[in-house]
Amino acid sequence: MTFFPGAACLQMPIISGDIEENVRLCKELLAGTGLPAGTLVVLPELWATGFDYSRIEELAEKTPQILVRLQKLAALHGLWLAGSLPEEGGQNGPYNTMYLVGPDGESGQYRKHHLFRFWQEDKYLTAGMSPDPISSPMGPLGALVCYDLRFPEISRRQVFQGCRLIMISAQWPAARVDHWQTLVKARAIENQAFVVACNGCGTTGVLDLAGCSMIVDPAGQVLAQADTAQTVLFAGLEENDVITLRSRFCTGGERPWPGDDQQKTVDLGFLKQCLDRHRSLGSRIVFTNGCFDILHAGHVSYLEQARRCGDCLVIGLNSDRSVRSLKGDGRPVNSEQERARVLAALGCVDYVVIFDEQTPHDLITTLLPDVLVKGADWPEDQIVGAAEVKEAGGRVERIAFKHQVSTTGVIRKIRQQ
Repeated sequence: MTFFPGAACLQMPIISGDIEENVRLCKELLAGTGLPAGTLVVLPELWATGFDYSRIEELAEKTPQILVRLQKLAALHGLWLAGSLPEEGGQNGPYNTMYLVGPDGESGQYRKHHLFRFWQEDKYLTAGMSPDPISSPMGPLGALVCYDLRFPEISRRQVFQGCRLIMISAQWPAARVDHWQTLVKARAIENQAFVVACNGCGTTGVLDLAGCSMIVDPAGQVLAQADTAQTVLFAGLEENDVITLRSRFCTGGERPWPGDDQQKTVDLGFLKQCLDRHRSLGSRIVFTNGCFDILHAGHVSYLEQARRCGDCLVIGLNSDRSVRSLKGDGRPVNSEQERARVLAALGCVDYVVIFDEQTPHDLITTLLPDVLVKGADWPEDQIVGAAEVKEAGGRVERIAFKHQVSTTGVIRKIRQQ
C-alpha cells in the first residue's frame, strides 16, 4: 500500500479524566464502522484523558498502556489510528503528543508546538520543539494539534518534507466553529494536501466543542463533514489528486528567501519602536548579550535555546571598544559590523543592537525584556539587569552550554597550527 485508501474522523465527546469510558467509546465506535483495511482514523485532541489539569501528570503515566490498547484496536480492524495524548517528560509538564499507531505498533509522534495561553496550556504542558512530520510506511504525514492550526508555517514546513496528507487532532470550541472550517480548508488549499481534521463534540467540562470534523481534498473541496453529533466520518482518498494538482504548480516547493538578514541589525530607537509593536501583539521579548567574536557551535546552540524562551530574540552585541576593554588588545578578531552581520543571519535571531558600554545594564533597563537570558555559569544575583527585569514582572533564564568550546579556545587552536 503506497497511500491510505481512505480516511476517517472519530468524532466523540470526551469525559475529562475518565480514560476507561473514553477508550470504551472509541472501541464501540470503531466496532460499528466497517472501515476498509488500511484506513487512517484520526481521533480528537487528548481523546482519552481530556484537559484534566489537576491530574495531567498522573494521566500521562497511563499513556503507554493506552497506546498498547490502541495498537490492539488497530490490529483488530486493520486500521491506522492517530490522536493526541499526554506524554511524560516535559520540563513544564507533559507534552500534548499526537501518536500514529498501526497494526504493528507506534509509527511516530508529533508534539503540539503552540500551546494555547488563553486556556493556560502553557502553565501545565510543555511545547514541542521540532514540528517535523510523523513517519509512516505511506511516507511522511503532516500533523497539527488544535491551536497549531492557526500557524500555517508548521504545515508548510511539513509539506516541504514530503507530506501529502495533514492530520489535525483538536478540541475546538463551538464559539469559533467558523474559524475551524475556514482554517482547515485553507491548510488544504495552500499546501495542496489532503487534510483530515477530527474535533471533539459535546460538552467537556464547561466547554462546548464544535464537532464539524472535516476531510478536505488538495483542491479545498470538502469530501465529508460532520455536524455536532458523535459520529465516524469517512471519505475515500486518491493519491493521484495530490500528484496531478502539484504537477501544475506546487506552492509547497516554492521557497524564495524572504529578505535581507542584514536589516536585523538596528539602532536602539528603531528597536524600541519594533518591540512596542511586538508587545502590542502579546509577544514575549527575550534578551541576551555577548561579544560573539568567533561564532561557534556553543554560541548557536545557546541562542537557539534562548529563542525558545519567548517569541522574539534580541541580542545586545558588545562594540569593538567594549570588547577591547573586557578582553584586551587583539580582540575582537572580527569587527562589530562583521559580528552583527553573522548573528543576523541566524534564523533564531530577530534583532541585533550594538552597545558601547562595558555592560548592557542601560540597554536592558531601557528595553526591559520579558525574559533575560544568560549562561548557567552566571549566578543570578550577578547577572546584570536581572533585578530590574524581575521587578518589572519578567524572569531570568540561565542556560547551560551544550558544547564545551570557547572563542578563546578556538583562537588558541588556530595559533597552534
